[in-house]
Amino acid sequence: MSYKAPVKEMRFVLDNVVGMEEISRLPGFEEASPDLVAAVLEEAGKFAAEVLAPLNKTGDAEGAAWTADGVTTPAGWIDAYSQFSESGWNSLAFDPEYGGQGMPRALAAAVQEMWHSSNMAFGLCPLLTQGAVHAIASHASSELKQTYLEKMVSGEWTGTMNLTEPQAGSDLAAVRTRAEPQLDHYLISGQKIFITYGDHDLTDNTIHLVLARTPDAPAGVKGISLFVCPKFILNEDGSPGKRNDVRCVSIEHKLGIHASPTCVMSFGDEGGAVGYLVGEENRGLMYMFTMMNEARLAVGIEGYALGEMAYQHAADFARDRKQGAVLLGDRETQPGIINHPDVRRMLMTMRAQVEAARVIAYDCAAAFDFASHHSDDEVRTRFNRRGALLTPIVKGWSTEIGVDICSLGVQIHGGMGFIEETGAAQYLRDVRITPIYEGTTGIQANDLIGRKTRFDGGQGMEELLIDMRGTLQALEGEQDSHCERACKALAEAIDIASRASQQALAEEDPALSAAVASDYLMLMGYVTGCWAMARSVLAVRELDDTDFVTAKLSVCRFYFDCIAPRAHSHRIAIQNADPEHFELDIALM
Repeated sequence: MSYKAPVKEMRFVLDNVVGMEEISRLPGFEEASPDLVAAVLEEAGKFAAEVLAPLNKTGDAEGAAWTADGVTTPAGWIDAYSQFSESGWNSLAFDPEYGGQGMPRALAAAVQEMWHSSNMAFGLCPLLTQGAVHAIASHASSELKQTYLEKMVSGEWTGTMNLTEPQAGSDLAAVRTRAEPQLDHYLISGQKIFITYGDHDLTDNTIHLVLARTPDAPAGVKGISLFVCPKFILNEDGSPGKRNDVRCVSIEHKLGIHASPTCVMSFGDEGGAVGYLVGEENRGLMYMFTMMNEARLAVGIEGYALGEMAYQHAADFARDRKQGAVLLGDRETQPGIINHPDVRRMLMTMRAQVEAARVIAYDCAAAFDFASHHSDDEVRTRFNRRGALLTPIVKGWSTEIGVDICSLGVQIHGGMGFIEETGAAQYLRDVRITPIYEGTTGIQANDLIGRKTRFDGGQGMEELLIDMRGTLQALEGEQDSHCERACKALAEAIDIASRASQQALAEEDPALSAAVASDYLMLMGYVTGCWAMARSVLAVRELDDTDFVTAKLSVCRFYFDCIAPRAHSHRIAIQNADPEHFELDIALM
């Protein structure tokens, strides 16, 4: 269960592919020097390996526990969280105005990857706080910001997101939680389910962001408002005081992430939980999307981060496990099944996809750095469009391949992988929630093909393809076999993406468009991954580290030859889409 943060790989992606130097020239990011970035990654890697990873298996075995007095976390969790917040990890990318360190989101994405690789159940707590902080900072009044943000940024208090109700899963139009206006606050009543870290013993207050309806709100999503609802109402000096009328009434028994409490939260059992309106009434869903989009990028990182851990675990096992001859006719058992061609194939499949997904995630985070800090309005708009376009790809594709990667990790272990003691099964159990969290893959796919492609006339997608063609042009100017292979693969990928996007823009049947949306998302994931690996080929040849260069070129070559062609099958599926595929009588399904 040991974890070693791939710091060298992370630095390569940030410095040589994504362009950390350019990010550090943005106003407000001047302190993000190469030395500081290196130091942050090294220290985060140590914390993940030495503090979080040792708790991963024990936390899974013990799990969170519900009591009438509140939820308790597994042994070691309180101390680990105390170290986490006191070391400043929670505040890394937040606004200095509220005590944050103001580091770029691209760097924070790399650090966040370490938390989720080493211990996803732990990493979920700061993940939700991060989204809550951004929602309050973006939309709340100055008074609410001053009241809550400093302690949430420091990690002294945590945050949650309360959307889902028993009758309202992804359909937020069905939300029934009520908010009755009082003089200076609202009284909230209702029930929310699937609330990650809705209650715990890590901090002395939890700040809930809650979607609810006021009495005269219009029906549907246009009548949803957003409220800050603390676990403890604050005293005049800002300290936690009286217990608010909100409680966790049970926690879920889940397939994975056992140490992360998934709570059923009840608001207003004794008259109403005190809540404070964020922004204006009936604009809550728009405000909540600030938090949801933060979480979608973070959950995408979770997907490939668990894949990284599964890869490390499987590679270590394969080096040590001796079993059978490598090839038919061999008489002697070779050291380690890692010498078997099919095991090599599986390991390379795992590693190649993780490395591609990492670039896309850091690209997405970097786009939001430019969108928030660049001095030119037009540039900010363009990068915001890029980040918005990449978000469903990161969330959808990275989590779907994350499940496949962790499944391959179990396969490499053979029968031992199906036994909990080896640890391989936990990664598969834990990662399985990621394609569901924060909007299923189907929701991300509809967002990509609809809002992010069709609704803007394909502008954001065309800008992405233009950048891919720029990389292709750079490859065409190089005369070596690696660039030639990358050039061929990227040219095919661009053609596939262009044709699929044109079909998406031309499709007039909304049902058919929705039916092929997931294929379109997966296609764009493999294509964007191909672009990531092509840029990696261009960048890695500048390095002097022979072993790193050799390994990187080998992994990229595998991606071009064996992973990128998967986009073609999704293209065929989109091309062959037919209304008749969905006409089978429901009674016969």
